[in-house]
Amino acid sequence: MDQGALEPIETASRDAVRAVQLTRLRDSLARAAAAVPHTRDAFAAAGVAPDILRSLDDLARLPFTTKDDLRRNYPWGMFAVPMPEIIRIHASSGTTGTPTVVGYTRDDIATWAALVARSLRAAGARPGDRVHVAYGYGLFTGGLGLHYGAEALGCAAIPVSVGQTERQVQLIRDFRPDIIAATPSYLLAIADECERQGLDGPNCSLRIAVCGAEPWTEGMRAEIEARLGLAALDIYGLSEVMGPGIAQECAETRDGLTLWEDHFLPEIIDPVTGTVLPEGEEGELVLTTLTRQAMPLVRYRTRDLTRLLPPGPARPGMRRMARIKGRSDDMLIIRGVNLFPSQVEAALAEEPRLAPHYLLEVTRPARLDELEVVVELRPELAGRLTEAEGAALERDTAAMLRGRIGLAAALRVVPPGTIERSQGKARRVFDRRPKA
Repeated sequence: MDQGALEPIETASRDAVRAVQLTRLRDSLARAAAAVPHTRDAFAAAGVAPDILRSLDDLARLPFTTKDDLRRNYPWGMFAVPMPEIIRIHASSGTTGTPTVVGYTRDDIATWAALVARSLRAAGARPGDRVHVAYGYGLFTGGLGLHYGAEALGCAAIPVSVGQTERQVQLIRDFRPDIIAATPSYLLAIADECERQGLDGPNCSLRIAVCGAEPWTEGMRAEIEARLGLAALDIYGLSEVMGPGIAQECAETRDGLTLWEDHFLPEIIDPVTGTVLPEGEEGELVLTTLTRQAMPLVRYRTRDLTRLLPPGPARPGMRRMARIKGRSDDMLIIRGVNLFPSQVEAALAEEPRLAPHYLLEVTRPARLDELEVVVELRPELAGRLTEAEGAALERDTAAMLRGRIGLAAALRVVPPGTIERSQGKARRVFDRRPKA
C-alpha cells in the first residue's frame, strides 16, 4: 500500500465504521473478561457479562476502569496475555503514587506505529520527510510513539528527545527537518532559542509541528505558528490506552481531532455522576480499546475534558473531538470558582504585550484562597515600559482576567526569561494551600 495514501477505513461511511466497532468491541470484551481477573470481577460485581452487548449503546451498562484500578493491579495484573508475549513495557512517572504500567504485544506495537503514521499523514507528513522528535524517550510513550510512527510512514526519524535546547536548534539548522514533534510549551522554548541563535524561524525548514501531551490554546498555536513559520497541529493520546495516536487534527480542515474510531470507542460522561452525555456536550472522555491485545481496557476514564463532534469532511465515518480543555483532576477550585489553567492562558493571549509564559500560584494566607498570576513581558518590550506603563499593564490585565474567569487575581508582569522553561509538559500551577 502507498504509505502516503489514506487507508480504506478513513474514507468509509459512518455505518461501516460502526459495524467494525461492534465486531471488534465484542471480541475485546470477551478477551478482557476471560483473561483479566480485574475485568472479570468488575463485570460480576456490576451483574453484567460481555454477551449483553447487542449494540454499541449497551456499552454504557458496563463498569468503568480507572487509573486507581491500574495502580491496584501493579505491575502485571491488567495484562491479558502471558508475559512471554509482552515485548514492550511503558509506565507513568509514578511521582504521585504507584506507576501505571502498560504492556504491548508485537501486534500492539505494529498497530501503534500504524496509527501514529496515520496521524502524521493526517497532519501533512509524507514519506521521505525528516521528523525531529523532541518528546521524551524512555518509559514515557511520546518519544518512541512518534519515532516508530515516523518510520512506519517512511520518514527519517531524528530521535533528539527533550532537553539541550541549544543543541536542538543547531540540529534543526543542520539536519533541516520537515516536521517537529514536541509539547507546545517546549516549542516556545525552541522558538526562544532560535531567536537567540539568530535563526529566523519562518525561514527554517520546518513546515509542521505535531503538538500534544498537554492542553494548549488557539493563542498558543498562533504564537508557535508565527514564530516558527509552520502549521501547528494537535495530536492526542495517553499512555494507559496506547500512547500518542488516538486522535489527530487533520491539516486540510483543522476542525477538531479525528478519533481513530476503528481502534478506540469514545464516550463523554459527566465527571461527577458518570452519566453518558449527548454528543456535543462537554465532559470527561472515556475510551474503550477495540484492538489492544496485551491490555484491553473497558471504559477507561481518561480525566481529560472535551466534547465529541460529528464526523467532518476529512474523515467522513469517524467522529471528532474538541481540543482538550484540561483534566478534571487539574481543575482548581478557588473561592467556589472552578478554574482551569487553559482559561487563564486564553485570556492572557488577548494582551499582545504579554508573552505566553505564565504560572499560577494559589495560597491561603488567612481564611480565603488567593490567586496570583505571573506572566512575562514580550522580549521586545524589555526595558521600554515606564513604571507607570508597567503598573497600568498589570492593572488593566488583572481587570480583563477577572472578567474572563470570574475571579479576582493578583497579576504580576515579570521580565522576559524569568519563568523557567519546560522541557516536557509545562508545570503551570503551584498550589501552596495547606493540605486538609
